[in-house]
Amino acid sequence: MATAQDVIKSTIENNDVVLFMKGTPVFPQCGFSSVVARVLDHLQVDFESVNVLEDDGIRQGIKEYSNWPTIPQLYIKGEFVGGCDIVKEMFETGEMQTYLRDQGLIEAA
Repeated sequence: MATAQDVIKSTIENNDVVLFMKGTPVFPQCGFSSVVARVLDHLQVDFESVNVLEDDGIRQGIKEYSNWPTIPQLYIKGEFVGGCDIVKEMFETGEMQTYLRDQGLIEAA
């Protein structure tokens, strides 16, 4: 049987953009998760979301996987980008848009 770590690794490897969050993009269960989902929606990025509230193994496992203590967590092309504060700051400075364009995930403006 697959462990939480196996599921996390597979999800990250098989999706260009993954957001581990509390709730779903449509019904976020915390403000920080909502902010990151809104940034991705605003930039029209297709992303996979994982609701960590549905599986405590995933909720704890993602913190161990990334060595990052909080949720949400954003992964792009297998790389851990960060949580809410980092994503928000990258978006506000334009760094997120550049990063996503460089990864071929959004069109140049």
